[in-house]
Amino acid sequence: MTISGLGPHGERASAPEQILLLPEDIVKARAGGFRVAIVLHTFASDWAKQQLSGMIGMFGDCGVAVIDVVDCSFTPEVQIDALDRLIAEAPDAIVSLPVANAKVAAAHARVAAAGIRLVLLDNVPTGLLPGKDYTSLVSADNFGLGKIAAESLSPHVPEAGEVGVLGYEADFFATNEREIAFLKWMRINRPDVRLHVRRFPSLADAGRVTRALFDDHAAIAGLFVVWDTPSIAAAGTLTTMGRTVPMVTVDLGQDAAIGLAANNSLVAIAAQQPFRQGETAASVTVSALLGRLTPDWVALPGLAVTAENVVECFQTVWRRPAPREVLQMLSLVSPALQRAMPP
Repeated sequence: MTISGLGPHGERASAPEQILLLPEDIVKARAGGFRVAIVLHTFASDWAKQQLSGMIGMFGDCGVAVIDVVDCSFTPEVQIDALDRLIAEAPDAIVSLPVANAKVAAAHARVAAAGIRLVLLDNVPTGLLPGKDYTSLVSADNFGLGKIAAESLSPHVPEAGEVGVLGYEADFFATNEREIAFLKWMRINRPDVRLHVRRFPSLADAGRVTRALFDDHAAIAGLFVVWDTPSIAAAGTLTTMGRTVPMVTVDLGQDAAIGLAANNSLVAIAAQQPFRQGETAASVTVSALLGRLTPDWVALPGLAVTAENVVECFQTVWRRPAPREVLQMLSLVSPALQRAMPP
């Protein structure tokens, strides 16, 4: 699977396979007594939980102590305070997912200035440069995810139809790339389609912005939402409006997987691989702590998920069986297996 996008500074992506740790690397890491902290945008999403699980497991395998895990609740001020506190605690490395660009840039720059390795997830604050202000960026191929979403929605949109795009108002590399790629693919491959873009400032506003979008453009025949959590809110709003519109989104969370299997409005998902991305971020961090050069940008490809392959893709993404509800909706659960599955 190829990487479609470029990094925030125009970098070509390096594959996660380039950062594999050998047994002797793990032995050296265990002898290093390294300490790291993790600063995430949120703990609320399935994506974040899987990312964190991948990181914690890999760090544990390498004998690296995780001294703190911070939930920033999408709030720049919380992230800035957390980074400054952690700088004073002097871990060997900090893995951070910046919640904004300009607002948190200075705080992230202070991490590197303090001699602490900084590995970024999904986003690079304004003005920060690889090799100077941070070690590496590890992310999904967000441009590729946007393309997958557009390709998946297109067959469900009639000729000369209208498509809504529900984006994220924050200046955030990952969601920006998805939206840009979706719009670009549609304009090149479906020039007949009329596009309507709205952006929500926070998750709490996703439903309200969805309602306003459909109030203003009642003929919308397809919807793209930049990740799964706001897509669930958008679907709920459309239900209250009595609308059923084909929808695509990014991230294979549990609720999204269930919605896809239910064959309601959600017709496809462009899935990241957060558990594997977390393992990769930890491997990059350990490699840097061992004094090795690491790529400026490491990217993982997305997966195109439909009801036909949701079970297998869920297993790939989550590293465990698909939820009971998914299997039941797809009539894949035998009576014996159903009795054996936990409630």
